[in-house]
Amino acid sequence: MTATPTFDPTSDDQLADPYPLYARLRAQCPVLHDQDRDIWILTRHEDVVRVVHDPETFSSESAVRITAGPESDEVKQVLAEGWSLTPNLTESDGEEHTRLRVAVNRVFTPRRVAALEPFVRDTAEDLIARFAEDGSTDIIEGYAWPLPLMVMARILGVPPRDVPLLRQWSSNWLKLSVGTGEPAERVDWARDVVAMQHYVMALLDDPHRAGEDSLVSSLAQYGIEQRLDHVELMRIVMNLIIAGHVTVTRAIGNGLVTLLENPAQLAALRSGQASAETMVEETLRYESPVQGLFRTVTRETELGGRHLRPGDRVMVHWGSANRDACVFEDPDEFALRTRPGRHQMAFGRGVHACLGAALARLQLRVAIPLLLDRLPGLRLGPTGSRTRERLVIARGFEELHLHWNTPHPREAAP
Repeated sequence: MTATPTFDPTSDDQLADPYPLYARLRAQCPVLHDQDRDIWILTRHEDVVRVVHDPETFSSESAVRITAGPESDEVKQVLAEGWSLTPNLTESDGEEHTRLRVAVNRVFTPRRVAALEPFVRDTAEDLIARFAEDGSTDIIEGYAWPLPLMVMARILGVPPRDVPLLRQWSSNWLKLSVGTGEPAERVDWARDVVAMQHYVMALLDDPHRAGEDSLVSSLAQYGIEQRLDHVELMRIVMNLIIAGHVTVTRAIGNGLVTLLENPAQLAALRSGQASAETMVEETLRYESPVQGLFRTVTRETELGGRHLRPGDRVMVHWGSANRDACVFEDPDEFALRTRPGRHQMAFGRGVHACLGAALARLQLRVAIPLLLDRLPGLRLGPTGSRTRERLVIARGFEELHLHWNTPHPREAAP
């Protein structure tokens, strides 16, 4: 009898390479019950598609939390100084979700996203200029997180000086949401969440501070027209701040490592044989920055031969679905060729498909090739110079040191 594979994406082995395990799960037990976390892991593309297109059976309530269990009294006491974190864009269903989503749909139109490209490019150039002469840097710290967060701050109307605060707050909100950490850490994270809530509420109370063309001003006006109160709008803004940068941050790191480990594909990109758009799509498929999210079963159903009951929690695993050989040819090969994009699930699917996907793609299309162009001889640092995040739902780097060639001082321009 074949032993059931163990799903532990935060273990060293699975952090290094989880994809052989996903292949085993798809073949042997595509609907796996993870007893330690009491969740069902869905690894086949067809099952993931079924779930995300059936929101009545599979609710998005608590979509980010690994467990829907209660918080400690200490965390509750801190959070009581703010407002409820839900419902928000990611963790809502039906008419409520539609009402929240419509509030920001008009901001992410193709025209408005395309108009951001000069700002994205200028911001990326400025960031690169800060470390280009150093010959090495932690590309996550110096580039991958500041770029998308500065773009999101521009959209929202947040002053650039507050971007580091947004990074700290949103990072800790994510860690609090996914249910990780020691009790004392979670209390500190809760304090940051409340601080972020009060910051956003202050912006909404005085939207002129953010600027007439900002998303904050647009949301404030929309709230008046559609009778959304500031708490609902605050949740939208907070949702956008975190969702609008963490995916891009992870995809930049994943994309750079994957390209540098596949020199033939890197050469194809450099020579123009492969387009930046193809590179972005393949990077998102090959190393999905969001590995999956959660759904809660609302009524008895069957999935992959397993009987699921109301209250059961399932993880729709984008990362595994994007490596399913039933859908993608040679799924474990990183190849800059056109694949059936309609099957790629890095940004979700259905009513909860990421509404900022076009903006994320734009940033990746600009950010990665620009680094390759501006940093000659770009290469990975030595063993031990990169550290992956230990999050069940995400795949990215906390730290990623890269090296490149710099002119000898005597050869440098005066």
